[in-house]
Amino acid sequence: MRVLPTIVAALLTTAAAAQDKGPIAPDRLSADVKTLASAAFEGRAPGTPGEARTVDWLIGQLKSMGLEPGGPGGAWTQAVPLIHTRTGAGTIRAGDLPLVQGRDIYVGTDRAVDQVAIAAAPMVFVGYGVNAPERGWDDFKGVDLKGKVAVFLVNDPDFEAAAGDDSIGKFGGRRMTYYGRWTYKYEEAARRGAVGALIVHDTPGAGYGWSTVTAPAGENYDIVRADPASVMLLQGWLQGDAAARLFAASGLDLAKLRASARRSAFRPVTLKTRLSVDLPVTQEHIESRNVLAKITGTRHPGEVVMLGAHWDAYGLGKPDAQGRTMRPGANDDGLGVAGVLEMARAFKAAPQTDRSVVFALWTGEERGLLGSETYAVAPVYPAAKTVANLTLDILQTAGPSHDVLLVGAGQDSIEGMLGDAATAQGRVVTPEALPERGLFYRADHFSLAKRGVPTLLLMAISGAPDLVTGGRPAGQAWLDGYMKCYHQTCDAWDADWNLRGAADDVDLVYSVARRLADGRDWPTWSAGSEFKDVRDATAAARR
Repeated sequence: MRVLPTIVAALLTTAAAAQDKGPIAPDRLSADVKTLASAAFEGRAPGTPGEARTVDWLIGQLKSMGLEPGGPGGAWTQAVPLIHTRTGAGTIRAGDLPLVQGRDIYVGTDRAVDQVAIAAAPMVFVGYGVNAPERGWDDFKGVDLKGKVAVFLVNDPDFEAAAGDDSIGKFGGRRMTYYGRWTYKYEEAARRGAVGALIVHDTPGAGYGWSTVTAPAGENYDIVRADPASVMLLQGWLQGDAAARLFAASGLDLAKLRASARRSAFRPVTLKTRLSVDLPVTQEHIESRNVLAKITGTRHPGEVVMLGAHWDAYGLGKPDAQGRTMRPGANDDGLGVAGVLEMARAFKAAPQTDRSVVFALWTGEERGLLGSETYAVAPVYPAAKTVANLTLDILQTAGPSHDVLLVGAGQDSIEGMLGDAATAQGRVVTPEALPERGLFYRADHFSLAKRGVPTLLLMAISGAPDLVTGGRPAGQAWLDGYMKCYHQTCDAWDADWNLRGAADDVDLVYSVARRLADGRDWPTWSAGSEFKDVRDATAAARR
């Protein structure tokens, strides 16, 4: 007899359907994404006609809700000056070994130059390229990188650690730390005077495949820096098999070097093969925009709860197999933007909160968190008085789930508030299942976290949701299917999406934001978090 299991399953489904759905509407989420991912918006790349249409539409939506402009000087936007470069066809060689752009190597430049010209630059393998005195780790050992090309492994020294490796326990294990991110490695190479940096790609270590690496199609964006020379001339990735061939051309075994890099005794190795690059570059200075709106608090208007998502995607590129050139960014992050707009509608329809609520729609996330970083460098609302930043970046589209996935579990006290909100929905919080992807360091909340602001990030690619229909296997099937479209032309709006689960997740964030905006809590970083000391240093401003 299967009657009892069937009855139990039916009761669970009925309970899930009966839970308080909150003010977030799936049909409005879908309608907003359909607009943002439409051909008129051209994939929402910064500095394009698609940006202008996107920003105008967003401002129109916020105005129609009755929100106030939240940018500097009472404007709806904050200027984000960027340098936009695109490399053209040229030659890349490692000694006698030709490297084909997009197949064997993917490189670009953030420097405003007309050509990347590197003649036989020495290449130095620096292992994972970590300099962490607090963890007793230094991969560089004083080696001079000036004028050289640094070659890195992706992720942390303990990511693949085995018995006998003294990196075990010094980093995050399978959970990536900031030392494992490509952004850190480029920054460290630049600090040491390298002319270029290349990261050896492997899918487990990076958390994404080679197609994601090549998605920018030769384009680079960067903020305008006070010292242009602080930016390396060349940066990019080596495809894994091509990297093995390149090392073999120098008489080196990459697999053995990878193993040695997991130990603190590792020392950099200079390759016999030198890198030569000759690539034309087109460059332009563009001004992109963050969109900012607010609802001013009644009793503590100087204290801010911030809700954010990024409006940008990858724009137009080379045709895919079906001839499609637009990368619509429907889920990444059109759906996150739609979620922020829904929360803005909900806040405006409810009684005004004691604290101010700011709605931030960032540019340049896909190019390195550039919009949120520009804001964090010149904040409209001081970081010390920003209560929290709550960010949406990719939501699942497969229906209601028993759980919500949390990125960065253990970082701060907001996750307890998320747990309370999930319990009220009859759901649970599940820590991310793929911590090796380093997702905590890959979304716009991170620009605020570095300045000490406690954060919450929901990002559905952090694991398989436990779906009401089909459980975690069905959730895994959804995740596998979505990852094939991540940053690709097929990340498009679909009328068959079931956004009930996405709406539930947005409602959780809304509930946390409402609790913070109506309360006196100041969320705190957990002991051991890399951001705790930064926040603690501004404690006097919150007394």
